[in-house]
Amino acid sequence: MLASSLLALGLVIPSAFAQQPGSIVSAGDTLVSAMMMFVGNAGKVYILDKVEGNAHQINGHSLYASVWDIASRTATPMDVQTNPFCAAGMHLPNGSFATFGGNNAVGPGGDNHTPGSTTAFDPTYQDYGGTRAIRIISPCDGSIDSPQCTWYDSPNGLQMAKSRWYPGAEALADGSVVLIGGFVSGGYINRNYPNVDPTYEGGGAEPTFEFYPSRGGQPVISNFVVNTSGLNAYPHTYLMPSGKLFMQANYSTVLWDYNANVETPLPDMPGQIVRVYPASGAVAMLPLTPANNYTPSIIFCGGQDMADEEWGNYTYPFINTWERPAVRDCQRITPEPQDGSAPVYVQDDDLPITGRTMGQFIALPDGTMAIFNGGANGTAGYSTSTPTIPSLGGMPWGESLASGPVGQPAIYNPNAPAGSRWSTAGLSSSNIARLYHSSAVLLPDGSVMIAGSNPNIDVNLTTIFPTTYTAEYFYPPYFAAKTRPSPQNIPTTLSYGGNPFDITIPPTSYSGPANDAADNTTIWMVRQGFTTHAMNMGQRSMQLNNTYTVQNDGTIILHCAQPPPIPALFQPGPAFLFVTINGIPSNGTYVLVGNGQIGAQPTNPPSVLPASVRVDSASGSAPNNSNNNNSTSNSGSSSHTGAIIGAVVAGIAAVGVLGAVFGICLARRRRAAALAGGGSAYPMSNTSGMGGFASREMRNSDSSAFVPLQQANQSEAALMHSPYRDQFDPRASSQFVQSGEFDPYYDANSPHTGAAR
Repeated sequence: MLASSLLALGLVIPSAFAQQPGSIVSAGDTLVSAMMMFVGNAGKVYILDKVEGNAHQINGHSLYASVWDIASRTATPMDVQTNPFCAAGMHLPNGSFATFGGNNAVGPGGDNHTPGSTTAFDPTYQDYGGTRAIRIISPCDGSIDSPQCTWYDSPNGLQMAKSRWYPGAEALADGSVVLIGGFVSGGYINRNYPNVDPTYEGGGAEPTFEFYPSRGGQPVISNFVVNTSGLNAYPHTYLMPSGKLFMQANYSTVLWDYNANVETPLPDMPGQIVRVYPASGAVAMLPLTPANNYTPSIIFCGGQDMADEEWGNYTYPFINTWERPAVRDCQRITPEPQDGSAPVYVQDDDLPITGRTMGQFIALPDGTMAIFNGGANGTAGYSTSTPTIPSLGGMPWGESLASGPVGQPAIYNPNAPAGSRWSTAGLSSSNIARLYHSSAVLLPDGSVMIAGSNPNIDVNLTTIFPTTYTAEYFYPPYFAAKTRPSPQNIPTTLSYGGNPFDITIPPTSYSGPANDAADNTTIWMVRQGFTTHAMNMGQRSMQLNNTYTVQNDGTIILHCAQPPPIPALFQPGPAFLFVTINGIPSNGTYVLVGNGQIGAQPTNPPSVLPASVRVDSASGSAPNNSNNNNSTSNSGSSSHTGAIIGAVVAGIAAVGVLGAVFGICLARRRRAAALAGGGSAYPMSNTSGMGGFASREMRNSDSSAFVPLQQANQSEAALMHSPYRDQFDPRASSQFVQSGEFDPYYDANSPHTGAAR
């Protein structure tokens, strides 16, 4: 734990400097394939996988969750109860994380064909259905054997009002979360074909939205979800300064007032290129800086441009997608231009070398962004057949619908001149295919953890694109530095506006004239987000305004503004603060933004900074960094007056208070029995007879293997449409009982306790 403590203090860990800049190195075994990851604190990354026949066991069932210790590069099993396959996830204001929805219970083969298996519970894998589940964890530094460090997850606990698989999720200005659309149970895309019921798809689609915590009432239909029917899984959502939500799916774009449920159409995606799953383009908000007046812009790169009929239906695509190259096209849009002009998509530099599907943007603490993972051809998803290939034996890439893994990252500088924004110079390539269900996340030391990939229905370690448990670390070019900044006195909490704070930079943190170092210092606040399916839900990067005072001995005092008094710009919750000098970032320090509670966030006037003070004779004492990072954002650190932020505030509509202020500090929880030893993998079912899909009628969706939903009786199907409270629990434990001990919004007198509406 010493290393994580040093990271929390922003101090230098010498081993970090031994890494080759641009390299990708093997980091260890994650125990589960990293379909989902998020950095919980300075020392831990939490990992979730779908339920499948993992050889690793915990409490008598296959393992599908672990926690990664950053310092030791080792994973430890964790227990969850419900199937988190293709859930959404988001941070909460107090630093906790929640996941929403998932898949039905499944057994061997990813379905319910084995005796006794239902969509509610599978006796072989001993998992519960997770389509309505809400799982919460409060990351902590202690042992995961301690009660306060476990997942809260129960089939009898927190539930959404509707079943949601591949839903959209976005944190709001008050720290609550809006949950949008999704499949009811699964499939390749969210429609039948011909698409005669775009609202409900015969029971396969969920067209509504709801909130966590509940606002009461029943979920309401989203017209955007209906209008983008089919290609609206994991819609791209970004909260804007006005409090409205930018949403993009299929090739449509809107600004959405979720309080009034009113949509303002924005331009369609040029070329009708699809960026959402399963086209899975790389999408991110560009860094928010004083230079761009904290105006959000969104970048879209890669994806697919298949014709509408080629996308197929719940069962599979109607073409062999792996034969279709992914697109290289990149577009930017500023949804709320401050000059009053109409939003438009603007052509950006194409992706370098090749197109990508399932590429993923990661915000780096020097103001650049890097893209990882993905394939040059095809789409996300898996299948055992297509209309022209009737069985798995004829599928050239196994169950994968993509081919041509792209192992080399690329770095994007949003402030470079057009035509020169991408670079792959000096960047190594991974020899591990990172396709469907791969992930990446920024670590507190500025490296990037890359993990996962599993385009398979169940565990398959021998196919061409196997289930992958090996993690890698990527070291960006700034790891060429001999010295990295070691800032001191970084606060642990930040407010929206208010008094500035000071950070001390000792002269050992840099070389050369102090004035030059101070002029080229930036303070970055980065939220890594919840990563899954080539997305980082909630990811944002913001440069805090600053001035400085240089002292005679070379010490630099940074006078730092608080985040702008607009919670919608950087929603309340956890982040890491980096100090970057000449493009070289410090280790990140964990901070909480806001008051740690769900509710209207306190705001203060924009921070007023003193003028900078220079000393020409002062200099740093560190060895010269001869290989400074050449991909810095050039955002600069010159002071910007409070009038800039004030102008932003003046132009923004007030966001209504969404509810009373709730504390969300989760209480201590009990943990289940001790971990069991690893056992042999469950046998996979024979999938050779899974052809003949083309003759299917319209049906409910099915995420197990894109095969028909098997419903033994009406009561079993009803579980998909109404809350259930299983009384039979072969793994019964007080950890899994619904109560206010786990739900910060629990009301024992409410008929909807535990539900999100």
